[in-house]
Amino acid sequence: MKPFEKITQILYEKYVKEELHRLEELKNPKIVYVTDLVGCSHKYYLRRLYPELTIKFEPSAVLGNLVHAGIGTLLREKGFEVEVEVSTEVEVNGEKYSVRGRVDALKKDEGLVVEVKTARYAQDIPREHHLNQLKIYLEILNLENGTLIYITPDKIYEFQVKREKISLESLVKTLVDDTAHPRYEWECSYCMFRKLCPYAVEKSE
Repeated sequence: MKPFEKITQILYEKYVKEELHRLEELKNPKIVYVTDLVGCSHKYYLRRLYPELTIKFEPSAVLGNLVHAGIGTLLREKGFEVEVEVSTEVEVNGEKYSVRGRVDALKKDEGLVVEVKTARYAQDIPREHHLNQLKIYLEILNLENGTLIYITPDKIYEFQVKREKISLESLVKTLVDDTAHPRYEWECSYCMFRKLCPYAVEKSE
């Protein structure tokens, strides 16, 4: 095996191992991810039926993971907790759901949550779904301040985000009742389920 192929295999095995670990969780209808709450509601249903389709070994995903790992190392040296699992329980329609997520970095003594995003270009940032994701984390953790960082090929952008009152129950209800499909028209172009989805929006020429 050539050296570069060995490194590629290491990256592949780590990425796929993490994704395979999540497969059973993806099938559980009572587990809701924070990212579910800021995206298409029907994707939540399709991922339970076809969880294997969520595994895509793409260079962009690997690059994002490496950037997160690098920034995480730097922030840990500054006293941050990194890759922090968070969860809360929400009741909707008489059923209890576990809302789960993973914060990129957290400094509780400063009441600060940090989210890191990679992007190919800086158009339309900060993006609404990223802001909402960070605000949901602030709500779950009962903290006041967030920082949203974008790493692009040309520039690093940093946005300060304040906590806003968010009804997790309403967000989960929208998901469970499947009333936001898609939430944004652009989602369909990037969705692994678009060829199976009755709500997919075809991109106009």
